[in-house]
Amino acid sequence: MNDIIYRLEKILEERKISNSDKSYVATLYRKGNKHICDKIIEESQELIESSSQNKENMVHEAADLLFHVLVLLASQDIKYDTILEELEKRFGTSGIEEKNNRKR
Repeated sequence: MNDIIYRLEKILEERKISNSDKSYVATLYRKGNKHICDKIIEESQELIESSSQNKENMVHEAADLLFHVLVLLASQDIKYDTILEELEKRFGTSGIEEKNNRKR
């Protein structure tokens, strides 16, 4: 399986301590989680809009969205494997049932 997510995670961690103005991720971290979340909203909208275009554009926008989600997760020290574990726990459970069973 491709390990690009894990390679990205490593770089995202390194960028947390970077002061480089040439690093897009470092500038995202400096601007804070509100800014990162705004980027996720922007990228989500672009993905939605791309759904009426060609698949290549949709793939591009989905990659942008996933990247920014990974930046947000890294900013909170949440590993991708933690998300995969959560999905694994939910596998085989109806979405309606899973939502009703959430502890609030």
